[in-house]
Amino acid sequence: MRTATILLLFGGFCLVQLGGVSCTSKQSPDGRNTTEHTSAAFLADDNSADNTPSSTASTGVGDFVRAAKAATPAVVHIKTTYGASADYDDPYGQSYGSPSGGGTAMASGSGVLITANGYIATNNHVVENASKIDVVLPDNRQFSAELIGRDPNTDLALIKIKADHLPSIKLGNSDSVQVGEWVVAVGYPFSLNTTVTAGIVSAKARSIGIINRPSSNGYAEPRGNLGVESFIQTDAAINPGNSGGALVNTNGELIGINSAIASQTGSYAGYSFAIPVNLAKKILGDLREFGSVKRGLLGVSYPSPTAEAQYLQQQGLQPGAVRGVYITGVLDNSAAAAAGLQAGDIIQSIDGLSLNSSAEFSERIARHRPGDVVKLTYLRNKNTRSTSATLKGEGTTATAKSNADLDKIYNRLGASFSPLPSSLKQRLNLRAGVLVSAVRQGGFFEHIGIPSGTIIAFINGKSVDTPQAIDQALLSAQNGTIQMLAIAPDGSRVVFNFSLGA
Repeated sequence: MRTATILLLFGGFCLVQLGGVSCTSKQSPDGRNTTEHTSAAFLADDNSADNTPSSTASTGVGDFVRAAKAATPAVVHIKTTYGASADYDDPYGQSYGSPSGGGTAMASGSGVLITANGYIATNNHVVENASKIDVVLPDNRQFSAELIGRDPNTDLALIKIKADHLPSIKLGNSDSVQVGEWVVAVGYPFSLNTTVTAGIVSAKARSIGIINRPSSNGYAEPRGNLGVESFIQTDAAINPGNSGGALVNTNGELIGINSAIASQTGSYAGYSFAIPVNLAKKILGDLREFGSVKRGLLGVSYPSPTAEAQYLQQQGLQPGAVRGVYITGVLDNSAAAAAGLQAGDIIQSIDGLSLNSSAEFSERIARHRPGDVVKLTYLRNKNTRSTSATLKGEGTTATAKSNADLDKIYNRLGASFSPLPSSLKQRLNLRAGVLVSAVRQGGFFEHIGIPSGTIIAFINGKSVDTPQAIDQALLSAQNGTIQMLAIAPDGSRVVFNFSLGA
């Protein structure tokens, strides 16, 4: 049986399979209040289009022409250049880059003009590690772009070109998007000129395990442990090169930034994923105002989507009976602790909006800054309660620092680790990795079927080579998500998430 693949839609990309992981190269030169933060202030002084959110779903196939005419002038082609030091160096022993192993490499993607004075939204993985960023407009004008900021935790980036009176896109409202609604994707697949495809929304708040992958240089910056995945899933046909392009409704309003596809071949095979625009508004606004993201944290942990059903069953709960997000722990000195939340509570709504999944929950929290107040409704002992929490910033909540804290995490994982024998490294041509020496009954590893003999190569995008490196990675991820990239005993490469909080 072939495994599905999650593919970043970039000229050079990583393939993260539901049953394995591999990487390909970049192409060579020849080949504070209760309201969420949006882009209102971000766009106010830019002479951009009216950005009043749409409140109605798209309805008609006949609107595709109108949508294409509205969106295509604002979708740009992004071309990136990389120095020799930025070439991808695969921990599995394969090296990519220019044919000679030196010089430069090139890749391409897409972007969306969100203001008339040249601010462009795109994916982090489109511009990460680039030494030069060029933007080609649909009218073939070319500009050198400045990187304003990027956020690996949402795979978003903001760049700017020096130009005015540009055809910016109108921003829609991703919260009002409905499953079954018609949508249009616009971008530059395979470096072709502006390309438009159509489909329907297949699902919302989809988590696919693509955030916190290894970065394009193989060893990567630490990506943190606050990855947010709440994608809009569609069946609009998009391919490598569409990364950073527009997903619009049939009114031509931006509802998402295209980011990845599920594929067995490396090309489109039925499903694609976009970052919802309501999340993008906040992230891009922060990047423009501060150069980085100001992320508000509640300080709770909950099961990751891949293990949620098994965890609830272990607690004696029927997964279908839990309406909301089951809290497995509350961090000391956190907003959640101050608000009186406890392990075992089920958060059912944020600011009056019902929650259906942990992916939706993490997105709602990610739309806020430190100091923002969120109103929570939760279930405790079958009784509904309400509270308000003032979100805190990164570094203000307690993190694991003691052996007792580390033991708690290991008990939840249900696994032990040992150094990887050098003979096995040589046989598998590995440069890093730690061996899973034992798997205990009732732990996370047993629940998702990770056997002893598995090799852990990356945690949260950072290579690990000793059991001590595993300790450090687990401790640093105390208030977020642990993502592990591994090689199973049968040689397949797997990726899985273990959530510790948001």
